[in-house]
Amino acid sequence: MSFVKRHGLWSDEQKEAASRLARIVEEQKLEVIRFSFPDQHGILRGKTLVASEALRAIESGCTITTTMFAKDTSHRTVFPVFTAGGGFGMPEMEGAADVLMVPDPLSFRVLPWASATGWLLCDVHFSDGRPVPFATRNLYKSVLASLEKRGYDFVAGLEVECHIFKLEDAKMSPADAGQPGQPPDVSLLSHGYQYLTEQRYDQMEPVLEIVRRDIVALGLPLRSIEVEFGPSQCEFTFKPSVGLAPADSMVLLRSAVKQICHRHGYHATFMCRPKLPNVVASGWHLHQSIVLRESGENAFMTKEGGETLSPFGRGYLGGLLTHARAAAVFTTPTINGYKRYRSYSLAPDRAIWGRDNRGVMIRVLGGAGDPATRLENRIGEPAANPYLYMASQILAGLDGVDRALDPGPSADTPYETKAALLPKTLQDAVLALKDDSFFREALGGEFVDYYVHIKNAEIERFQAEVSEWEQREYFEMF
Repeated sequence: MSFVKRHGLWSDEQKEAASRLARIVEEQKLEVIRFSFPDQHGILRGKTLVASEALRAIESGCTITTTMFAKDTSHRTVFPVFTAGGGFGMPEMEGAADVLMVPDPLSFRVLPWASATGWLLCDVHFSDGRPVPFATRNLYKSVLASLEKRGYDFVAGLEVECHIFKLEDAKMSPADAGQPGQPPDVSLLSHGYQYLTEQRYDQMEPVLEIVRRDIVALGLPLRSIEVEFGPSQCEFTFKPSVGLAPADSMVLLRSAVKQICHRHGYHATFMCRPKLPNVVASGWHLHQSIVLRESGENAFMTKEGGETLSPFGRGYLGGLLTHARAAAVFTTPTINGYKRYRSYSLAPDRAIWGRDNRGVMIRVLGGAGDPATRLENRIGEPAANPYLYMASQILAGLDGVDRALDPGPSADTPYETKAALLPKTLQDAVLALKDDSFFREALGGEFVDYYVHIKNAEIERFQAEVSEWEQREYFEMF
C-alpha cells in the first residue's frame, strides 16, 4: 500500500487529479517533474525527477532533508541539527534526517517556459504520516480546516508589486559566491515617476508581455499588469480565489516571474526596497473576505445602509487591528520590509482602518448590498510567506469576531490618528510575536519559538555587519 493510501492523505478530488496528471505526462511526453514545497520563508525548494520516477513517487512521496526547515534567508542552517532533537526538540528532526514531500495532484501544472517539464506543489510529512509542524502549507491548511468547521471559506485577491530590471552583470565569478552571494548589477527598464502612464507601460511591455503569457499559460488567475509609481516597478493583480488557492498562486507567481525574467536577460525582485537610487518600495495588498460555505454569501456585507460592514465584518476588522503588531512578523518578515512603513506615504505606520483611504492599514471597500465588500490589508511586503500571512489574518480576524472587538471609527487622517504604531523594525516585530499569548496558543508555542529563532538568526547577522551609514557617520569623526 502506498504512503498516501496508508495514511489517507488524499481526497477523492486529489485521486482523480492524480489520474489526470498521469495521462497528461504521457500525452505531452513530459520528461521531468519538479517536486516543490514552500519553506518557512515562502521560497520553493525541492527536487526534479524524471517522469517515470515522478509518477512512481506521486503516491509514495520523495525524500528531502529536514535541514530545509533549519535555514534562514541566507540559506544557512541555524539550528544544531546534529545534536539530540536537532535543535527542534524532536528526534525526527535530528541528524539531517529525511522527511517526505507528498505531491498535491491538484497543484499540477505544465511549465510554459521549460520544455517537457511539469510542476507539483508538495506537503511535507514524517515517515509515520504526520505533517511536519514547521511546514507552512500544512499549517495554513489546518487553519482553513478550522474555518470550514465553522461554516466559512476564506476569499483573497492579490495586489503584488515588484521590480523588473535589465540584468547587466549576474556576478557569477567564484569570488562573488557566498552565503549570500553578491547581488547582480542591473539597469532600469523605465524611469520614474509616472504612475499608470501609457508611455511607461510601453517601455516595460516587451518583458511584461513575456511574463503575462507564461503566467496565464501556467493557469494563475491574473487580472491585470500595471506600471507602478517607481522606476522599473510593476504590479500584478489576481482575481479573488478561495482557501488554499491564493497562497499557492502567490508562491508560484514569485518563483515563475523570477524564472521567466532570468531566462530572458532580466532580473525580477520581490524585495521590498532595493538599495538602488530613486527606487520606490514595493508592497503586497491582501484583499480578503469571509463567505458562508453553503450559500456563498459574503459575511462582511451589510444588507442595510448606514454601516459599511456587518457585525461579523466589524469584529473581524477589530481582530486584525488588535493583533496587527504581533502579526507583523508574518506580514513583513524581512529586515528590509520595515523601511517601507513611512508616515504620509502609501504605506501604513499604525493599526487603523478607513473607508477607501490608501493611507490606513486596513482599507474597507464595499458597502450595503455589495457582495464584493472586503478588507484590503496594506501592511504586507511582497517577500512575505503567503501561508503565514493569510493564516495570521484568519486567526486574528476570527478572534475579533469571537470577542466582538470594536475597530473604532474610520480614520480620515491616517498619519495623525492616535493608534498603536506598527513595529519599526523586524526585531520589534519578533519581540511582539514572542510575547503574544494569542498567536502562541493559535499557532502553537513550538511553531512560534521555531519562527522566532530563525528570525533572530537573521537579525543577529544583520547587527554584526558594519553598514555604510556607520562608516560614513563615525570613521572620520572619531
